[in-house]
Amino acid sequence: MITVEQIRLKLQEAIKHSGMTQTEIAKRLNIYQSAVQQYLSGRAMPALDTFANLCAVLDLDPVDILCLSDDSAPTRATKYSIGTINNHGKIDMK
Repeated sequence: MITVEQIRLKLQEAIKHSGMTQTEIAKRLNIYQSAVQQYLSGRAMPALDTFANLCAVLDLDPVDILCLSDDSAPTRATKYSIGTINNHGKIDMK
């Protein structure tokens, strides 16, 4: 069974490896930096649309972040691209 802690750890690792600050990520998602901090601390989880945008901003595969893939599966969003980020930081679906 997947736990919120597993998802939080995956998000934390992805944000660390992105090279972006929490503030940069928040600006790209049009949310407060404190919301990003809450996601990382486990006090809150992003809404589904925010999660999808977060995966796009960080170039992540949501399957990997949700701990649904095995170790041999690709972990980059480019394989499972769902759209592109527009000028407003939102996903334009394909």
